[in-house]
Amino acid sequence: MGEILSSFVADLLARAEGPLHLRLLFQPLMAIAFAIRDGRKDALAGRPAYGWAVVTDPEHRRFLLRDGWKSIVKVFVVAYALDVIYQFVAVGQLRPLQAVTVAFVLAVVPYVLLRGPVNRLMPGKSGSGQAP
Repeated sequence: MGEILSSFVADLLARAEGPLHLRLLFQPLMAIAFAIRDGRKDALAGRPAYGWAVVTDPEHRRFLLRDGWKSIVKVFVVAYALDVIYQFVAVGQLRPLQAVTVAFVLAVVPYVLLRGPVNRLMPGKSGSGQAP
């Protein structure tokens, strides 16, 4: 198990060099742009911070997760597709779990981490704490 994990980590770190390495910069930037857009919409609508609301508001959790996924799915799919291309070019085989992991880290993580803080930093009705 330890050998599989170390190989997995080594393969993930190898993506920083070689073909398509600029995607490691541009894909998080796209996720950040969507987080800023959606965080601003949340602030103007008077909604609470996204990540906090997902964790603490079970009544609206499904809506919030669906709304977040609708916003980030395109970036996630592009991240996944580019990682699959990278794997065929650089590794010569498909490793779907690695592609999902990379897509998640490049697209979903920055989006979730920034949407709530953007909401709080934007002028608007963000302090009201209303549900979606």
